[in-house]
Amino acid sequence: MRFNRGGVYQHGFAAFAVASVLVAAGAGVVDARSGLRDAKPHTGVAAAHTMPIQGIDVSYWQGDIDWEATRAAGIHFAFIKATEGGDHVDPKFRDNWFGAKRAGLARGAYHFIYWCRPAHEQALWFMLNVPPDPDALPPVLDLEWNSHSKTCPKRVSREAALQTIRTMLAALETHTGKRPIIYTDPKFHREVLEGEFPNYHFWLRSVAAEPGEVYRERPFAFWQFTTTGKVPGVPGKVDRNSFNGTNADWERVLNWLQAGN
Repeated sequence: MRFNRGGVYQHGFAAFAVASVLVAAGAGVVDARSGLRDAKPHTGVAAAHTMPIQGIDVSYWQGDIDWEATRAAGIHFAFIKATEGGDHVDPKFRDNWFGAKRAGLARGAYHFIYWCRPAHEQALWFMLNVPPDPDALPPVLDLEWNSHSKTCPKRVSREAALQTIRTMLAALETHTGKRPIIYTDPKFHREVLEGEFPNYHFWLRSVAAEPGEVYRERPFAFWQFTTTGKVPGVPGKVDRNSFNGTNADWERVLNWLQAGN
């Protein structure tokens, strides 16, 4: 992943290709790092375990996290749930946000979209609750259908969804000075996002196959490869992720963050 000043992403860099040294065999249960595991490993995502830069995404469901232990185990970054809709803040957001920073992890905040709330209200809610920390990773817009929601299970049209997304992306970029990352799953990508937003980096969910087998012509920066990860310092199970690049690529990201751009 490569950034230039002002938070604009540049494509065509080595971070969009998995390092050639990655091998799929034998990575299903325990990584080469200290204690990173998967309670229910899937052979289709074995390559993710061997990728050099590993991360997690968390919310209050993970409880109290020992971020020092998590970093010592080989975790490099964390995406932390901050807000949902226009009136919900994750109860553990501030603890996780500052705890991860104190431990020296790169971290970014994510907003879970709510299709029953106007985009401008959701954007304002994020702005009011997430500090525009210059050394944070870009913000993430989490895009899924909320079919299991008790208060808003409905879908909107593709056109309405895209308009909401555009408004949110612009607002998050204005607030943080960094172009947001888009998180999505296969169904939402297929029904709404396919062919859209080519100038944004994507964080893709794919827990049974490599992203290239699931998402048509979609480069990615981050890969969520399991929801049953086991990581020292995190009680219970946790989503695990990998960065789609080399150690050198990641160093460039960190240097960009440290420069406060």
